[in-house]
Amino acid sequence: MFVRNTAFAFPAFVLFLFATVGVQGQRLPLGVRPEHYGLTITPDLKAATFSGEETIDVVLDVPSKSITLNAAEIRFGEVKAYALPVAAYSYGKLWSQPKPLTPMEADRHPQIAVTTLDGEKEQATFKFPEELPAGRVTLEIRYTGVLNDKLRGFYLSKTKVRNYAVTQFEPTDARRAFPSFDEPALKATYDITMVVDSGDTAISNANIISDKSGPVAGKHTLRFATTPKMSSYLVAFLVGDFKCTEGKSDGVPIRVCSTPDKVGLTKFALESAKYVLHYYDTYFGIKYPMPKLDMIALPDFEAGAMENFGCITYRETDLLVEPKIGTIGEKKRVATVVAHETAHQWFGDMVTMQWWDNLWLNEGFASWMETKAAATWHPEWNFAEDDAQALNDTLDLDAQKTTRAIRATADTPDEINEMFDGISYGKAGAVIGMVENYLGAEVFRQGVQSYLKAHLYANATAEDFWNAQTANSHLPVDKIMSSFVTQPGVPLLVFGAREAGGFPVTGSRFFSSISEMRRPMGSREPEWNVPICVKTEGQPVCRAMTPDASPSHPQMLEAEGLPFFYANAGAKGYYRTVYTPAQFEAIAARAESSLPPPERIGLLGDRWALVRSGRVAVGDYLDLVLRLKQDPSEAVIDTAHQEIQKIDSDIATDEDRAELAAVFRRQFGPVSNALGGPAKKEPYDRQQLRGTLFELLGEARDPAVLAEAQILTARVFAAGSERDKTLDSALADAAVQVSAAYGDTALYDKVLAVSRNFSDPALQTDALRLLAQFRDPALVKRTLDLIASGEVRNQDSGTMLTTLMRNRETRDQAWDYVRKNWEQVRAQFTVSSGAEVVEATGSFCTVKQRDEVIDFFAKHKVAAAERTLAKAVDSINDCIEFRAVQQPKLRAWLQVQAK
Repeated sequence: MFVRNTAFAFPAFVLFLFATVGVQGQRLPLGVRPEHYGLTITPDLKAATFSGEETIDVVLDVPSKSITLNAAEIRFGEVKAYALPVAAYSYGKLWSQPKPLTPMEADRHPQIAVTTLDGEKEQATFKFPEELPAGRVTLEIRYTGVLNDKLRGFYLSKTKVRNYAVTQFEPTDARRAFPSFDEPALKATYDITMVVDSGDTAISNANIISDKSGPVAGKHTLRFATTPKMSSYLVAFLVGDFKCTEGKSDGVPIRVCSTPDKVGLTKFALESAKYVLHYYDTYFGIKYPMPKLDMIALPDFEAGAMENFGCITYRETDLLVEPKIGTIGEKKRVATVVAHETAHQWFGDMVTMQWWDNLWLNEGFASWMETKAAATWHPEWNFAEDDAQALNDTLDLDAQKTTRAIRATADTPDEINEMFDGISYGKAGAVIGMVENYLGAEVFRQGVQSYLKAHLYANATAEDFWNAQTANSHLPVDKIMSSFVTQPGVPLLVFGAREAGGFPVTGSRFFSSISEMRRPMGSREPEWNVPICVKTEGQPVCRAMTPDASPSHPQMLEAEGLPFFYANAGAKGYYRTVYTPAQFEAIAARAESSLPPPERIGLLGDRWALVRSGRVAVGDYLDLVLRLKQDPSEAVIDTAHQEIQKIDSDIATDEDRAELAAVFRRQFGPVSNALGGPAKKEPYDRQQLRGTLFELLGEARDPAVLAEAQILTARVFAAGSERDKTLDSALADAAVQVSAAYGDTALYDKVLAVSRNFSDPALQTDALRLLAQFRDPALVKRTLDLIASGEVRNQDSGTMLTTLMRNRETRDQAWDYVRKNWEQVRAQFTVSSGAEVVEATGSFCTVKQRDEVIDFFAKHKVAAAERTLAKAVDSINDCIEFRAVQQPKLRAWLQVQAK
């Protein structure tokens, strides 16, 4: 995955399980394991309900009078159990589990269960009058449920024309669609049957093997082939009038599907899938195992996408793009999301983590792999620079006082949902990339293949992965990865001047908090085994080291024949660095000539991190930015731009902001002018650089840029909901961003109109996000009212709200609105967006607002946000301290610049 309830009347004999978001679910009892599910689902899209008939073939390790499984928001009818002899089973393909014969083919004596429910644990227990024998037992269950509006389980997705019934089961929501053993290690095979309206179709994990009319007039029944053995969270079934574009790769049929009006936007995703499927067949050395690959764009979808085995679901903006006039940015997003989810078909679906504490085995690997595959397809799109920027962001996240280890406790649904964060995705992916950089790409690939082949259609742990890499490479990968997976935080490597034995290096934990960095080291300082790769004139020299924090006993890093000393070749190291002043000056002087863009991004990131921790003055960082102001890489300038925005937001007084803007107009204006206007067949990076400089100067209130922004914005909206093909997309996007910040009611209404047009998902989403950029208080109020009204899909409303809460100009008004209108705002939350709103309060920077945040969320709990709240409070405290330390230093730097 690329990171919810309506009650209605039923007959009195039916039992109902009430479940709420954030309940304290627990592990299922041991001793029962599923082998095969037979599911027949009949949705009623108008009534927003569904019914299910289910058989589950289980194996009991010991005799028992009860069986417990997961269920939430389900009303149970009759539940029966049959004990079956082994002879009643036939075997299918190698990857299939024993499949039962029909009920009439075995001498069976059913027992009727009494069902008891535990809403807090999200469990149902079936108690039988007689003891069930050890061995194979078949459960038969009749039940009903609700198609909810919370984007979880089996839920409704709506367009202006009709309803669709779709699924999202990760991590713990399969239990909302069918009673199940809803834990990743309890894998089984599935036979799925859908009974749907005659005008609709259904899509599921496997291919359709029959389509018959009935069982009643106006319905038809679609049966799907038996799936491989897989975890419950990877099951999917979708109902509606989907239309598809079709193709093939390595003999595998591929379909990209959408609502009928958007099928013309599916062609680029199909080309992406064709490329990456072949790439992964080759990379993994294991052919894609399913008989087909479907990718479906859903109008309402909380995550970016979900890797259901053979049936990947997407948010529309992550799959659909205009093939001819879509921007490269839009195509990059689609290409990487497709690559991410397709990688999961091997890493996550074929081989699945044993439990959610090792979620990183799924998400970290797919996050690392997504740009690897996409960059091979389109190397001109600069994915290596994207990776370097993402690594900077992850290091900043992990340097907070409240963080977690990659592998962490996750027992309840709330704890599991909180695992879908920047640690499981970003840090895990970065550590995997660091290890590949240390081993070499081919050696690492061989280790991946060994790991997969050893655990096909089964489950695995972190130890399984790093032991496979260690055995293949004969290098200490187990020590490296275990130190990064089991310990939280970021290593800080401090290098000394060259000595006879090399460069002295000491290590400790890095914090972005000034007070934490000043605190005396504890007795249990983390120890990382760090692969340090030193830049040379040839191939980097990498060495795994465990430097401790003692300056009197540093380790020595040997490096010969260096033009200058730079200890993060390739910008793949998961650590921050401190050099001597002479070493840093040598690096900075040669940065543009000797460091490729990812290393320049890493250099800026390290320097900014030292500013945040109080080790370097903010003026020194700005000096480095100005030395790099003519950098030809857009990603380098964008990295500097992001930190400039933080200086403006977190440090500068109103007087400072005016003077800082004047400095940037003076320094970056000539750079932008020298770049000139757009030209035909210009490289992508040059286009993006022009847009970034335009936005930077617009924020600095450059009069010429503001005037040009108005002209370009007028051209953008003259086309209404269409795209002006003659405009440079990067420059137009920047112009609209600049104009919105100072926009009036007339411009706001134009943006609002585009946000209500559903024909182009990318344009619509961009318009919704743009509404949150307006700063006029009356327009901010309109946006907040729009969010609270429910008109905006709840997949988008959270992003709009958090944007308003993070912006220095609008955060006070947005925070006040949230508190005064909590019930209306909270009603729009999904599990993810509720936590995102809590996280956004971490951008506040005053004692008053910190205390308000603590008090408010103590009284208004948000599901799956406990650790997020602690991090937000830490961030506010860090910002208060950061401002106090660095604002006088910013003032001093500005005074020098004024001379």
